[in-house]
Amino acid sequence: MGKPTGFMEYERELPQDRSPLERVKDWREFHEHFSQAKLQDQGARCMDCGIPFCHTGQLISGMASGCPVNNLIPEWNDLVYRGLWQEALHRLHKTNNFPEFTGRVCPAPCEGSCVLGLNELPVTIKNIECAIIDNGFAQGWVRPQSPENRTGKKVAIIGSGPSGLACAAQLNYAGHWVTVYERADRVGGLLMYGIPNMKLDKAIVQRRADLISAEGVKFVTNAAVGHDISAAKLKDEFDAIVLCCGATKARDLPIPGRELDGIHFAMDFLHANTKSLLDSNHKDGRYISAKDKHVIVVGGGDTGTDCVGTSMRHGCKSLTQVEILPRPPDARQPDNPWPEWPKVYKLDYGQEEAKARFGADPRVYLTTGEKFVGDSDGRVKELHVYDVEWGKNEQGAFIPKRVPGSEKILRADLVLLAMGFVGPEETVLAQLGVERDPRSNAKADYGEFSTNVPGVFAAGDCRRGQSLVVWAINEGRGAARECDRFLMGATELT
Repeated sequence: MGKPTGFMEYERELPQDRSPLERVKDWREFHEHFSQAKLQDQGARCMDCGIPFCHTGQLISGMASGCPVNNLIPEWNDLVYRGLWQEALHRLHKTNNFPEFTGRVCPAPCEGSCVLGLNELPVTIKNIECAIIDNGFAQGWVRPQSPENRTGKKVAIIGSGPSGLACAAQLNYAGHWVTVYERADRVGGLLMYGIPNMKLDKAIVQRRADLISAEGVKFVTNAAVGHDISAAKLKDEFDAIVLCCGATKARDLPIPGRELDGIHFAMDFLHANTKSLLDSNHKDGRYISAKDKHVIVVGGGDTGTDCVGTSMRHGCKSLTQVEILPRPPDARQPDNPWPEWPKVYKLDYGQEEAKARFGADPRVYLTTGEKFVGDSDGRVKELHVYDVEWGKNEQGAFIPKRVPGSEKILRADLVLLAMGFVGPEETVLAQLGVERDPRSNAKADYGEFSTNVPGVFAAGDCRRGQSLVVWAINEGRGAARECDRFLMGATELT
């Protein structure tokens, strides 16, 4: 696909991001954009590799290799190279309901398994994907598409994150009446309130929600199923229910001093910040401010990075990010071969901003907390940490072991716990009688998505555990397919 010799003629190029010290002054998206001519050159780099791995979407060593929604990447790269943008959009939408989301926030496992990446820099797949859909909206090619016929079947979807939205869109295309229940005041789940605005502009999320609504999906916000609305009542009123309620139970850090003021879960920090930004441009003061504070972020994943970027925009006095894992290597190691996801060191946007402001990557590796210490008013002022090294216990499992004499004291006015999530909340699953797997997630086999309760399906993080937005879209589509099969006896959804 693409130009047969393009990968030899053109180097990998990405548009420059806005300067770190400039972009921390606002909440706008930090990515810049290429001209269509530049993008066509990048599409030309997609080589006729014979067996493309970019769209395989399989798990290797527990991580995604290739695109989990099986995007037809070589096809739309070729179409972009040829200037056929509307055709490229059509191919992109065949597999991905929301490329404007994945094109911004996905870590791009497709690029990690690009065949060109074996000995050169991979094709800029993610950037091209984002450009295709952004151009499609700009040209007016993305319009509401309501089904021609209705089946009369009614489906309730609990949760409006990426899995819930994908499931709703697909079931609506099949002709069912779909109602999505969202406990927050805006649609989008983690897309709206879990990912900061500078990474995913909320107008983009709202635009897609409005389009889905125009296609016939009903959204009910400020509706916490299990509290405001009985799950049993939904079971009586609808022909099927799909649980897309996420894995929102945060992992805690139960060390001495945890009860002190100034220690917050990352999602509470991020949610309140975005809501205040959207409601009043932060004028209402209803958010947890990092301004002029010594901030510690515990956890090194994407959520931790988002806490770093948000704290930088508040104007924090200092920032340290504590990570219990070792620093990744600068290049692939022998035990991490292509086409696995490359586990290598990189500066994400938040760390890049902190380095520009404070002079160094804010992450400290192989470090964990021992206790919090507070002042006389009960507010946190210090986090005591120590170094660890990883070794095997008697059962052969890797565990962190304390390094004697490595204790340190970190100043802390605000601590943000971003250590991931341990499963879905109890209420809805308990009310419906849904069985759990050993990790406390809704028990439903991948590919079938049906729970032990007839007519109740589960998809996304509440079924598989905390994962990527692109996996949530994959699961939402899959659950819609199986729900349609349950309702109609057969399905044409993919």
